[in-house]
Amino acid sequence: MAEDSGQERTEEPTSRRLQQAREKGQVARSKELGTSAVLLAAAVALAMMGPKLAQALASIMTNLFTIERANIYDVDAMLRVWGTVGSELMFPVLGIVTLLALVAFIGNIALGGLSFSTKAFMPKGNKLNPMNGFKRMFGTQALVELTKGIAKFSVVAISAYTLLSIYFEDIMQLSASHLPTNVFEGLNLLSWMFIILCSSTLLIVVIDVPFQIWNHNKQLKMTKQEVKDEYKDTEGKPEVKGRIRQQQREIAQRRMVAEVPNADAIVVNPEHYAVAIKYDADKAAAPYVIAKGVDTVAFKIREIAREHDVAIVSAPPLARAIYHTTKIDQQIPDGLFIAVAQVLAYVFQLKQYQKGRGRRPTPIPTEQPIPEELRY
Repeated sequence: MAEDSGQERTEEPTSRRLQQAREKGQVARSKELGTSAVLLAAAVALAMMGPKLAQALASIMTNLFTIERANIYDVDAMLRVWGTVGSELMFPVLGIVTLLALVAFIGNIALGGLSFSTKAFMPKGNKLNPMNGFKRMFGTQALVELTKGIAKFSVVAISAYTLLSIYFEDIMQLSASHLPTNVFEGLNLLSWMFIILCSSTLLIVVIDVPFQIWNHNKQLKMTKQEVKDEYKDTEGKPEVKGRIRQQQREIAQRRMVAEVPNADAIVVNPEHYAVAIKYDADKAAAPYVIAKGVDTVAFKIREIAREHDVAIVSAPPLARAIYHTTKIDQQIPDGLFIAVAQVLAYVFQLKQYQKGRGRRPTPIPTEQPIPEELRY
């Protein structure tokens, strides 16, 4: 899309983009990290297993250079020699190979983590295009790899020359030593030189790892249009989401309005606001709101209240205060207790009067005791 629209990839990759890249096997990797880890592991393994390996080699050479007359005519002597060689070398060689295999696995997943994707094995037609091949050969990535190759060769060559210059006299003195002393000394010297030489490759790793992370992030960067398209795919189109929210509001309103017949009183203002209040001592310690609305919804609440003979009380300040401070199925604030109690008392007395059991109640006062912070 970036090529079609002409937009630059300036946006950081989203979590979905990163997840899709991982599913395709596209993660940040550093070959230099894996190579350096294996080389260092080999050097350390040689230092650890060197003495045992030297003993095994010395024992093998002693057996091979000591030939008894009976073995010359024994056709099975060669098989026994190979069995001795295998038994002597098995433990040190197996230890080195096991350590190298473990470090090779860890070194290759240290950057980017463990990732397995079948999509990475699928054949791609663009790989067969010769022009794409030439672009890869002479592109920026090829130039980077060439630079790294030259840098690795230079670092290793300079380190090797420096080590040979430092240990030249020690190497030459090995020829003057006797078996098996020269073997042990040679392996010890070789192991330390190998460790130092492999450590020099860490200089390339320190440069390559940040570069691979940066390059991977750069390849996954997105255009502004791609970010918008992804947001639409994941979150849905704004008009669709708006329609869904509208339907949810309508469903919630229908459920809310259906509770109006159960209200004890409807507090109104007198046309724009309507709040349905109910007091149930078994459910809550204070009166709570079961429905509320403005304009059209308020008109619907009043209409249903008249159909079911629910008392409608005009108290504009109280209606506005309850509407703005209390949610559905929530108890009214403490500051409105007295005002609501007056309304409910008036409604209960009115019901008793309508049944012929008392005198007509006094209308509630125009100004209810509502705190300033709850007035709207």
